Amino acid sequence: MQQLVVRHAEPSDAEAVATMIEEIERYYGATTIQPFEERLVQVKVALFGTPPLACCMLALAGGEVVGLAAYSFLWPAAGSTYSLFLKELYVRPEGRRLGTGTRLMQEVQAVAANRQECSRVEWMTDRDNDGARAFYRDLGFEEFGGKVNYRVDRTAFERS
Repeated sequence: MQQLVVRHAEPSDAEAVATMIEEIERYYGATTIQPFEERLVQVKVALFGTPPLACCMLALAGGEVVGLAAYSFLWPAAGSTYSLFLKELYVRPEGRRLGTGTRLMQEVQAVAANRQECSRVEWMTDRDNDGARAFYRDLGFEEFGGKVNYRVDRTAFERS
């Protein structure tokens, strides 16, 4: 079994992250994919701009990227604390069943634990993503049904 290394993305990883973002989009059924160069610029701005908008951890097996966890911090959470919001957890097929997802979740929780005022880690998955829901249950996480999610795209808020 190959050694699994999990670390934060570095500027030299921008192309690998941009490629993973396309894989994630295709996984969720996107039929229109943003051109690679546009996506690459957005990755660089989001992860390595001043200030960065998000953080990204990569899981590597045999030197190849097999997983990604993208997160940011939200405020306020409970009281005046903040939460770590895991926006995306994705493991390539070749990285599955190696403990990649479990390791990424452990590392995300470690980031939160090392931030004194971070009161929780939050994330979502689609109701019909049975594999993800089973994965989280197997890790001992319970589903939280207390929120309804809303989304508005750019065309709607530009009209406002």
